[in-house]
Amino acid sequence: MIHTHLRRIAALASGVLLTVGLSLAAPAATATTATRAQSGSPLVVNARWAGHPTYDRIVIDIRGYVPTATVTPVPQLVHDGSGAPVPLPGRYFLEIRLHPAAAHDDAGGNVYLGPRLQRIDLPKLKGIALTGDFEGYVTFGAAFDTLPYYRAFPLHSPERFVVDIAR
Repeated sequence: MIHTHLRRIAALASGVLLTVGLSLAAPAATATTATRAQSGSPLVVNARWAGHPTYDRIVIDIRGYVPTATVTPVPQLVHDGSGAPVPLPGRYFLEIRLHPAAAHDDAGGNVYLGPRLQRIDLPKLKGIALTGDFEGYVTFGAAFDTLPYYRAFPLHSPERFVVDIAR
């Protein structure tokens, strides 16, 4: 009797796990299909900045969809590949990395029209540089004199990635 009861519990648990597994797999398949529908990697075409009353803003303009982006404090800015230091003034730095993304087309021509290295004199933001366009990653560096407190998020229509730095 106990053995039959354990079999029923095991069968019920297996059914629940199978149902949950299938329901979780469905959105992943949909997301994969949506990603495939968008042709190629997104193209990074510009970077710009502006000062506002309570924050400085960095905007990275993208053709296509907004890729996954990370913003990470780093001790110094270096160019991807070479590791050469980026000559921007500042004591604090943020690395902004987009993937998958490219700043060039399939033929190798540049599509990025923004600054490669730009000193800036906003209250917080002191410089920005394109530090890499390599193997599906596009990387920017931002320089600050004081510790940056920031929030980062995508915006749509047109597609862009934004980093707001509190003053």
